[in-house]
This record gives sequence, C-alpha cells and structure tokens, in this order.
Amino acid sequence: MDTHRLQWIELARASLSHNLKQFRTLVGPEPKLLAMVKANAYGHGMSRIAPLVLSEGADWLGVHSLEEGIALNELGTKAPILISGYVALSDLEKAVARGLRLTVYNPETVDRLGRICRDRRLKAYVHVKVETGTYRQGVESEGLETMLERLQGHPGIVLEGISSHFADIEDTTDHTYARRQLDSFHRVLAGFEKKGVRIPIRHMSCTAAAILFPETHFDLLRVGIGLYGLWPSKETYVSCLQQNRKPVTLLPVLSWKARVAQVKHVPKGAFVGYGRTFRATRAARLAVIPIGYSDGYPRHLSNIAHVLISGQRAPLRGRVAMNFIAADITDIPGVEVEDPVVLIGRSGEDEVTADMLAAWGGTINYEIVSRLHPGIPRIVAE
Repeated sequence: MDTHRLQWIELARASLSHNLKQFRTLVGPEPKLLAMVKANAYGHGMSRIAPLVLSEGADWLGVHSLEEGIALNELGTKAPILISGYVALSDLEKAVARGLRLTVYNPETVDRLGRICRDRRLKAYVHVKVETGTYRQGVESEGLETMLERLQGHPGIVLEGISSHFADIEDTTDHTYARRQLDSFHRVLAGFEKKGVRIPIRHMSCTAAAILFPETHFDLLRVGIGLYGLWPSKETYVSCLQQNRKPVTLLPVLSWKARVAQVKHVPKGAFVGYGRTFRATRAARLAVIPIGYSDGYPRHLSNIAHVLISGQRAPLRGRVAMNFIAADITDIPGVEVEDPVVLIGRSGEDEVTADMLAAWGGTINYEIVSRLHPGIPRIVAE
C-alpha cells in the first residue's frame, strides 16, 4: 500500500467474484447477467469495476446516463451497455453511433432515433420501458400499441428488449404490490405475443427480485446493490427467510480507509469542532482525520458514528466538517500520525459497515457508498 495516500478505497476482487457467482448459481445458466455500474458503480469506481465484472462473468453492463455509457465505451468495453435513464434528443446520435442500448418510452425519442437511423444508415437498439406502477419512466399500457406502431414505422430501430421496474419490493415484507406489478408486466408481454411481436430480451429483475421471485428472472437479470455485497434492505433478507429460501451469501467489496493527520490533546471542558456540539468531560486525545462530507462522509454522523483505529472503536467527537473528522482515541494507546483509520471495513476483530453508517445517519446503504467522492483513489486488492 502507498503510505503517502491520506485516504483510499480498497476493492476486494475475490468478494466481487463471489457475489457474481452467487447470483449465477441463484438464477441458473440461462438469463444474462447485467452488472449495474451506474453512479460510479455505486461509488466503487466504474472504471475499476466494469472490467472486473466482465472478466468474472457478467454479460452486460448497465448505466444511467449517456456520459457513463461513453466512459465505458472509451474504456474499450465490448459487452452490450444499456442506458437505463433518459438521453436528451440532441444526444441520441452520439449514443447510436457508439452502439449503446437505449431505454425508450417517449414518442419524441423514437421519432428522432428513426431519423438518425435513416440519415446515418445506422441501427438503434432499444428497450421499451413499460409502466407497471412505479410512475417514473415508462409507457402507460394504453400507449403501448401506439408505441409499437411507431417503432415498426422506423426500419432502423431494433426492438431488442422490454423492461419495467418494481416500486415496493425492498421496503416491505408484503409483496402484494410487487406481484401486481409483475402481473401487469406479464399482461404486456402477452399482448406483444398476441400481435406476433418477438422481443428477445425481457427484464424486470433487480437484486431483491432476483433473490425473492424466480419468476422475474426472464432473459436478463439486472444486479445492482447485491453485486457489491450489500443487501437491498433488512426487509429483503427477512422476506427471504419467510419464504424458506436460503439467503445468498454476500461479501462487501468496498473498504474505505484514511490516515491520522494529527494527534490532538484536548483539556477537560474544551469544545471540539464547529458549533461546539461536543464538550470534553475529561482530558482527551483526538485523532484528526482528513476526510469529511465533501468526500462523502455524511454530516449526519456527527457525534454518532465511530471509526476503527488499531482494531478498536474510536467515537466521533464534534461535527463532521467538509474536510475533517475527529475521533476519540483516549483509550487507544500508541496512536501516531499517519496510522491507518478504517471508515468502512474491518480492523482486527471489529467492523464498520455501510449498513451501520446508513442506520446511524438515517439513510440507506445505497446512498452511503454511491456518494463516495470519485476522486478518492480506488485500489483493487487481488
């Protein structure tokens, strides 16, 4: 490890490989696996993660934006790349020229793609997103016939896939609504089949759906948070047990580490940090650590969370600032400047997880990892 780094993120390749194998075993050999690497691979580092997941068996990559798709394209990625978010009409030609797959639901997008394909003699591969009850992106059921006619009117557009997304599969153990959405998706598929329209790739399965409902696996499995070794929610885990399913074993891929910048002696009665939110009740020693909310460490964790130093818990004192936090090391002997600090991960027999930080900060593990600053060095641990 480069001892000059003041903070870094370690990515465990073995854990990533393990998680992918868990999902491949879960779904069997037939469905393709799409590794969702949007939001900088959920904070793990897209440029690092994308080649790894492809080398470990993923078939497709999923992103949210055109910019992410172009970044993967420029890495030399040969696997299909699906953009799940909206692409501006003025940018569609860039996406088509690079062979990026597009999620479509607007007639304006289809018509613009049709003109691009005609004028440039290109093919555009699209996945129609249907509305089944999430009410974000998607074609309403009553508009699907018109959408299909529109697509068929543009010979350069290839209807490669059809998809939808669950609204309430992670936040509850009552999956009545999710099953209602799945029924809606089945009705859409039946309608297309009745018209003799063959769609090669049907997909609706996120991590939670992949674990809980085998009937959602279809042709392509979109694996997001589980790929990185994190459960979508406690409710997903409980639902798995309630269904008498053996839970998949997920191993966290990411560890976040930093170094002590200063060992600070604080007299009894002194205040620590902005706003004087902590006052020492005894003479104390603090480790000043050069990370803060600008790096993605939530300000909500002020005076709540702890870090690990020498395998022991060091509670945060004072507010999380833009560039610094302070941890109490009064009861941890021998701490020196540039000693390593574990923000997320394991040290000795103890561990701080993204789920812990999420619980302390009143959020979800998705937000904790995806907000990690992209400028923090990501290092693959083989």
